[in-house]
Amino acid sequence: MICDSRAIIIRKKGTNAMRRKISTLKGQSYVCLLLIMLAGALILTLPALALPRKPVPVPSAPKEMTFTGLRGVQYCEVWLISGTPETGISGDYYNTSNLNNKADKMDTCPCDQWAKVNAEALKAEYDVTTVYKNGPRGWTMDSITIPVGPVQTFEGLETRWWGKGVLPKGAKFKAGIEPYKPLKSHRKSTFTFQKGKPVFIMEDPEGTPWVMQAYSKIIDPTLTYDALKNLGPKLKLPPGWKYRVKVLDKDLVISTPQGYNWIVQDNLQNTYDACKGGASNYKP
Repeated sequence: MICDSRAIIIRKKGTNAMRRKISTLKGQSYVCLLLIMLAGALILTLPALALPRKPVPVPSAPKEMTFTGLRGVQYCEVWLISGTPETGISGDYYNTSNLNNKADKMDTCPCDQWAKVNAEALKAEYDVTTVYKNGPRGWTMDSITIPVGPVQTFEGLETRWWGKGVLPKGAKFKAGIEPYKPLKSHRKSTFTFQKGKPVFIMEDPEGTPWVMQAYSKIIDPTLTYDALKNLGPKLKLPPGWKYRVKVLDKDLVISTPQGYNWIVQDNLQNTYDACKGGASNYKP
């Protein structure tokens, strides 16, 4: 069928044959219009079919790096999260440490660059269930040794893959980790807290010290490193938990001998590592 968009001019009126012809032409015009609409819809659909979402960029051979002078340095993370509560939820996280800091060595997550990272756009770009912007945050240890991936840029913000967080099966992902609910962070890392400096500790009812690795500005943007010594009254600690500060009389080293460590967050999304299961050289 050839669709003719020209107007139909009727020169003779009144005959049955002419009426039948007009009816036929009108029917063909409706069919043509429908075909044009379907073709347009197909054209609009083709780009989506031609551009499948990217896989999560997990490095095949992470390279070990050591980051020093971290105490008080601001950073942020992009989490690419996959799975469901039924299958298990996990998130690969990409950290800005030692990047984006030409203007200020103490800030690897400049607010103007962080604002440009669009979680919904990244969700559409990568094969994930959701994307979480974790930060800004600040380090509370002095150095980290950890295998990382190559530089990965998200809408202008430079990051590196640092590891994977895994929620227990059945758990749902919310914006951040549910407070005071431990989870496994799969990484091979060594955190060092230097002698003579303070560490910020939550102690659980079993007596396990959980040492803060990073404080958060997500819920309380005014929180600073210097304010952590007086953080206790702001925490909604579960029964049997307590918050304390200790100045170290020797270096504290927290590692991951089993390829992961247990972490927990408080109600302000500050993050702590457990000193148990051989993960630390002593319990502070």
